[in-house]
Amino acid sequence: MSPFLKYVIVFFISMVPLIELRGAVPYGITVLGLNEYVTLAICIIGNMLPVPIIYLFARKVLVWGSTWKHGSGIFKWILRKGEKAGKKLTKNGSNGTFIALMLFVGIPLPGTGAWTGTLAASMLDMDWKKTSVAVILGVLMAGIIMLVVSLLAKAGITSIADFF
Repeated sequence: MSPFLKYVIVFFISMVPLIELRGAVPYGITVLGLNEYVTLAICIIGNMLPVPIIYLFARKVLVWGSTWKHGSGIFKWILRKGEKAGKKLTKNGSNGTFIALMLFVGIPLPGTGAWTGTLAASMLDMDWKKTSVAVILGVLMAGIIMLVVSLLAKAGITSIADFF
């Protein structure tokens, strides 16, 4: 497989909800053997690409989908997840919402990425500029954390392979 195709794969993986950059960076570095910094840059771009669409349209689509007679369960589940995340973000009051959103997106735990953070911000009617800056800073933070974890994993895998 060509390196270009491998970069395209990690780009698209970084756009997938719940996986995002948190899964794409380690996959690109440890499994596909790609350059660490190019992989990180491509994954950041891929992770941020859906953010404006999520902010502008996700809540409207979810509310619309939750009214369906059949199949509304997933829409309702996503709405509840976004509302729950929104409540967590506003826990410290409106002054801390920007930092809370940045940390929410930046700490690479399951369900705390750019998708969920942006959905929560749109449900809270946060300002677009504040939301986008907080999410990009969070994605950068998560990217750096995942880069370090990936490099440590790669070094560990190499050390184990050298041992045997």
